[in-house]
Amino acid sequence: MLQASKQWSWFACSKTKCLLLDMGNEMVFCTPYKIRNLTNDVLLNPAFSLTDANFYQQVYTYLSGFNLWNDAQICQVALNATAVKHYLKPVLTKSWFFEFYNGQQPSVDAIVQLKSKNQVGQFLIVDHSEHGSVCICLEAEFKLDENFSLKQFEVIKVLNDRIHPLIINNIQKKLA
Repeated sequence: MLQASKQWSWFACSKTKCLLLDMGNEMVFCTPYKIRNLTNDVLLNPAFSLTDANFYQQVYTYLSGFNLWNDAQICQVALNATAVKHYLKPVLTKSWFFEFYNGQQPSVDAIVQLKSKNQVGQFLIVDHSEHGSVCICLEAEFKLDENFSLKQFEVIKVLNDRIHPLIINNIQKKLA
């Protein structure tokens, strides 16, 4: 696992217009999140805080328990989830792309399935409220409908009645 460091800091890249994480030793992690979709806090080049480090560690540890991804992939998911959790501006719910979940047992996990008319995919819940959840896409690409799709790590907010539990027994080892 890549250990968080007090030398790490977030910064807004004027060239890519994305949020980056300076990890020292000339190593930079580029998130896919555009500055226009993030809070103004990123313009202050904040340090990777203790809150960021704790969330990163929690996500990393949680994902490691699934044995579906390698360490580098888990690190990438955890860092992107941390950026979304602490710096993404609020997003509107877009539940109309997804099927209702009619099962008896609501999902209590952070890794869930969402089902569009075109595809079933894995998502990570980054933020959860009583009615909706902010999720990041773990699929390389997820077709929402015939015209729209999500790329890996793109964010979508859905009502909780669209979230399907992940059934591990049916999952083959896959790359995120």
